[in-house]
Amino acid sequence: MSNHLNFFIDGNWVAPVLPATLDVIDPSTEEAYTKISAGSKADVDRAVAAAKAAFPAFSQTSKAERLQLLQRILEVYNERYEDIAQAVSQEMGAPITWAREAQAWAGRAHMEATIRALEDYEFSEKRGTTMVVKEPIGVCALITPWNWPLNQIVCKVAPAIAAGCTVVLKPSEIAPISGIVFSEVMEAAGTPKGVYNMVNGTGPDVGQVMAGHPDVDMVSFTGSTRAGIIVARTAAETVKRVAQELGGKSANIVLPDADFEKAVRKGVNACFGNSGQSCDAPTRMLVPAARHDEALVIAKKAAEAHKVGDPRSEDTKLGPVVSNIQFDKIQRLIEAGIAEGATLVTGGPGRPEHLNRGYYVRPTVFGHVTPGMTIEKEEIFGPVLSVISYDDDDDAVKIANDTVYGLAAYVQSGDIDHARKIAGRLRAGQISINYPEWDTFAPFGGYKQSGNGREYADWAIHDFLEIKGIIGYGA
Repeated sequence: MSNHLNFFIDGNWVAPVLPATLDVIDPSTEEAYTKISAGSKADVDRAVAAAKAAFPAFSQTSKAERLQLLQRILEVYNERYEDIAQAVSQEMGAPITWAREAQAWAGRAHMEATIRALEDYEFSEKRGTTMVVKEPIGVCALITPWNWPLNQIVCKVAPAIAAGCTVVLKPSEIAPISGIVFSEVMEAAGTPKGVYNMVNGTGPDVGQVMAGHPDVDMVSFTGSTRAGIIVARTAAETVKRVAQELGGKSANIVLPDADFEKAVRKGVNACFGNSGQSCDAPTRMLVPAARHDEALVIAKKAAEAHKVGDPRSEDTKLGPVVSNIQFDKIQRLIEAGIAEGATLVTGGPGRPEHLNRGYYVRPTVFGHVTPGMTIEKEEIFGPVLSVISYDDDDDAVKIANDTVYGLAAYVQSGDIDHARKIAGRLRAGQISINYPEWDTFAPFGGYKQSGNGREYADWAIHDFLEIKGIIGYGA
């Protein structure tokens, strides 16, 4: 039986207290293909009560017990791997190959990283006669986005459980089916009742209620900066900890000593990955002024190599963006780029010519973008790249840092010392040099309006812990 209309609370699949439903739209067809239940305060109260009741016992479990639980979750996750990939592909339009190799893989990789981190994690430390103890913070409200569903669910659930916390998860109502499958994984793995709970619904009706709930001790939120501010304000009334991973407008500095063709081509591919729907996407490519036109030739060729089409096709490279709201926003920003005088190198408004339905965006590159233009400042969240000129290193760093965001930045160089010096000057939480492999043990999180707190491996476990000093503990 499908659990699409149920919530997972206290170890059971239950119907909502107040029946209400939301359509789930397939972005490749613009049609609803299923429904989920929309929760209310009553459902949140039930889930939080279950988590609160489970916390005293679960918080006292040993590290070995929690490791065994996480290992069982990983085993069941791998058994349901294809189901997860198929769910992500349909709910957010991810090409099926990308859904398997990136989206579903991310959840597995972060579960594995959390397990390895927990194996080495020390929860107590003697300092003289004082014992410093790291203890689970309590009941945690986890609010996750639609763009990397399993990445963000696992990046929150796994470390929270590793720390000994109990949780209530609200997946995105736009892409909720993978969250339901994940909840089935948690059930099949034998997660103790009340340790993991899931309620679907909208941000105002479920997410904000969770954030303000007096029995929730921590909120971990990933989403837009606008929504993150609302969550933080709501949580402030009960003085709870809030971890936020928010928006980004990441710069990709191509230094003069880089392999230019390779750096620009890979930069386009990195920007367009996941149809441009990644908060850390390198959407601002900074190139030496003297080589700007050369960069545009390379970027145009790279962008036009992206096959846009049906996410069910194994060779599709770009699927649709997730919703009509996102599609319209991206169209408005593309139009703004044209109106403000940026050079449209390829792409532009509207769908690709061979597609007449679905939220498909033409892979778009703008050249001669200048600081202050709308497309240079605002997070577009689609396959749109802005190419910007700089004069020297100081100018590149200034442009890169001139943003309200600070989630990620990228540096390309043939001289590693040069790249390291530039990286050290960038105000962002994660810097990537020369397109390295994804590191699930590197801290991930932002400066400025990109949020606070860090995710991945032991960095995430730390965020779910309180620190207690027991003075006079003794020898």
